[in-house]
Amino acid sequence: MLKGLLLSFVMIFAVCVPTKAQTTKPLTRIEFVFDASFSMFGQWQSGMKMDIAKKMLTDFLDSIQGVNNLEIALRCYGHQVPLRPERSCTDTKLEVPFKPSLSGNILAIKNRLKTIVPKGTTPIAYTLEQCGGDFPTPSNPNVRNIIILITDGIEECDGDPCAVSLALQKKGIVLKPFVIGIGLDQSYLNSFGCIGKFYDASSESSFKNILNIVISQALNNTTVQVNLNDQIGRPTETDVDMTFYDEQSGIIRYNYMHTINNKGVPDTIILDPLGTYKMVVHTIPPVEKKGIELVAGKHNIVAVDAPQGYINLKMSGSADYTKNINCIIRKNGDMQTLHVQNFNETEKYIIGKYDLEILTLPRIKLDKVDVSQSKTTYIEIPQSGIVTISKPSEGPGSLYLEQNNKMVWICNLNSTLTQETIVLQPGRYRAEFRPKNAKESIYTIEKSFKIESGTATSIKLY
Repeated sequence: MLKGLLLSFVMIFAVCVPTKAQTTKPLTRIEFVFDASFSMFGQWQSGMKMDIAKKMLTDFLDSIQGVNNLEIALRCYGHQVPLRPERSCTDTKLEVPFKPSLSGNILAIKNRLKTIVPKGTTPIAYTLEQCGGDFPTPSNPNVRNIIILITDGIEECDGDPCAVSLALQKKGIVLKPFVIGIGLDQSYLNSFGCIGKFYDASSESSFKNILNIVISQALNNTTVQVNLNDQIGRPTETDVDMTFYDEQSGIIRYNYMHTINNKGVPDTIILDPLGTYKMVVHTIPPVEKKGIELVAGKHNIVAVDAPQGYINLKMSGSADYTKNINCIIRKNGDMQTLHVQNFNETEKYIIGKYDLEILTLPRIKLDKVDVSQSKTTYIEIPQSGIVTISKPSEGPGSLYLEQNNKMVWICNLNSTLTQETIVLQPGRYRAEFRPKNAKESIYTIEKSFKIESGTATSIKLY
């Protein structure tokens, strides 16, 4: 039988957390999953493993009598069907379901534990799967579901607890487990390491201390400081939103606007210490940090490089000509649009080189624009001018820039209008037009003109 002198607690957390800082303590549901397989008759430290596990759980129940916003339940396995003549790999049962009354369930679990007798095998994977249906559907998102598995050995039914844990995490039902082992055979380390974070207790007293640490994580949030570091590693960047996702499920757990507090350091935020986070800092472009694990009861510092500078867009002359003019910002050599910035505005970007496409007529393209740490890169273009085009009738037409003895297409004229006004950058242009009812190319009308900054020009295509 694949059993060892092990007494482990696996804590798996299912959450649905609001996307802003919590102002009230969430409802926590803890389901105790108790191993009552035959090997729990074995001896460990001061007595039989079954008796030690029962006493530890009973003592813990006494310690949470006065905790608010807490509900508990009990599931057992290996206690209904003996190993002989044939073991049962579905031997698991919800013995005490969740109820709003904490004191009532504490008494019910204590009484049920007294009557549990070890009998069968250890179907951990199947039991964890069944736990997914034990939690009531929360009436609001401010609920944390926790499983504490108490067992003395590893999976015995060819199930895969690691795969089950990962699947539940990806579905958003559970978070990363905690494993606390006593008398753990070193060969079993890999069996539990893939389920969650492992703690090895060498004695009953150390096991109790570790259990208190894990329980503290289950019932309390912890403090976090996010350092947005500049180019030389100083936490000076700020005023940007941060999103914390559950790394496995992708569920949004928190959103905070980063702030430098009155002491000149990044402000402290509150996070649930359970699970693994992916943090996205919504700079342009965004910065990600994966695999964030917090230590409960300590002030955690999460650092990420986010050095930034500025781009300022400006058109010389009157601001009237900048109306409805935008600039597409891309990483140098990348066609993905990062941002569309308005003229006469300053925007912050992660340091590096960018390609700019200014949506004037004609479009202005600037490659490898450099953004440096805490500096502003000023982009100024000439003031536009205006051309008013009059046509004798409706009909197709287009505008071209005369550049290096070439006709560079700028835009098509509106074929339904006989007069239109277009804002253009300074330069030499040519208009081409043919009346709608003229069915021969020789009736094409052509007109050259010049646009100067801040001036209005009129042309007639007849």
